[in-house]
Amino acid sequence: MKLPETQLALLEATGATDRTPVGALAEELGEDPAAITRAAFELEEAGLVDVEERALEDVTLTEEGERYRDAGLPELRLRAAAVEAGADDSPVEMGRLLGQSGLEESEVDIALSNLARKGYGEIDDGAIALGEDPRYDPEADPEAAALESIAAGEAEALATDVLDRLEGRGLIERAETTARSVRLTEEGVTALMEGIEAAETVGAVTPELLTSGAWSEVEFAEYNVAADAETVTGGKTHILRQTANRVKDVLVGMGFREMEGPHADADFWINDCLFMPQDHPARTHWDRFALDVPPMDDLPADLLERVEDAHRNGVGSEGDGYHSPWDADFARAVALRGHTTSLSMRYLSGQAAGDLEPPERYFSVEKVYRNDTLDPTHLLEFFQIEGWVMAEELSVRDLMGTFTEFYEHFGITDLEFKPHYNPYTEPSFELFGRHPETDELIEIGNSGIFREEVLSPLGVECDVMAWGLALERLLMLMYGFEDIRDVHGTLCDLDLLRNVEVVY
Repeated sequence: MKLPETQLALLEATGATDRTPVGALAEELGEDPAAITRAAFELEEAGLVDVEERALEDVTLTEEGERYRDAGLPELRLRAAAVEAGADDSPVEMGRLLGQSGLEESEVDIALSNLARKGYGEIDDGAIALGEDPRYDPEADPEAAALESIAAGEAEALATDVLDRLEGRGLIERAETTARSVRLTEEGVTALMEGIEAAETVGAVTPELLTSGAWSEVEFAEYNVAADAETVTGGKTHILRQTANRVKDVLVGMGFREMEGPHADADFWINDCLFMPQDHPARTHWDRFALDVPPMDDLPADLLERVEDAHRNGVGSEGDGYHSPWDADFARAVALRGHTTSLSMRYLSGQAAGDLEPPERYFSVEKVYRNDTLDPTHLLEFFQIEGWVMAEELSVRDLMGTFTEFYEHFGITDLEFKPHYNPYTEPSFELFGRHPETDELIEIGNSGIFREEVLSPLGVECDVMAWGLALERLLMLMYGFEDIRDVHGTLCDLDLLRNVEVVY
């Protein structure tokens, strides 16, 4: 019997009693694991070895998990600070403990929530007291111990619920792998005892083989044309981008023109022009992505003055304003836009495209950034369908009719509207659509007619109706997805994206 050199070497290195991992054989023979795996399957087809496959879970620490393994889990560090400050006797002010614990800003909420979840402490009226009946021994916290075990390559022995919690906290990554091992069959043992010669095989006919005549003396490798070939997937436009392009086509067909503008912008354009008070909770460092860059000093001075006056004193004889703090430096500070209405403010003010005369219709389909908690309907960055119409004597009926026409292009005809409050529109309402799979109502957008406090400083003397719609949630209603993360982000389903049918 003759076998290719790789197959013969594998056969001779394989035992007849104990199974040998393919990885170990590849290391011993100095061969590529893929070549050894291929040789093992070819020998199995010939009946000389038996290949066993076993599914394994590969668990590794994320960058955040590595950091917590070195520095300690935030809740343990907060508890240690509480113990040192005497919180076992009486509650200690939270601010003092946060400072002593050395927690970073991004770790504070994590520490507080997990401190309470594990029973390590109780939070009441801005103070922390040590828990009387913790779920775990803080000196033997199972999640902290699990991080050490995973770093040591001993994840197999860990409980599934602990791994689930660590994965939910983003401290580990889990992946399915396949472990293969081989063992000689009786036929393989017999073949080795009878003797096997190494056959030099050629995988392709070359010009040299033909001109020299050596082709008649070599043995050509056999090809199994029925074997599974590696799947090759070509590139394609992401379904989210396809839908965005479709939205643009629809809006252009409805008479709209597209807006463009910066992703990082001054808070003045993002919020101040929208009559959002500077002490509004949505404008704190908890909800926005502030950038450590120089402030935007080229804001139009006259517009800045008018917007400040609207905030302080209101607009018109009955205007009252907010009577809340106003800081020009905060207005100039740069952050990632939380909505594309910053583009609308640039255009309506005349800064982006010059002075506009009604009627005008503009839109954008661009990415926005919000410090939200990740869940099936929320992401830290997503696409917003921004739009507005400038015209005389607009009404809510005009706005609802625009939505009805727009969504009909995507087969969505069962819209529902709910009155809502916005600081920048009056009246305002939210849009809801019914999910085709779960039959649940899903919020798909927010809308209204801009208040005088928004339009007057911008120099707009007619009505403007506006909206912000979620592209990803439109996608959910079109295709029946239940989790935005199936199509967007690091957890997306690649098979789904490759095979989903495009809807027009």
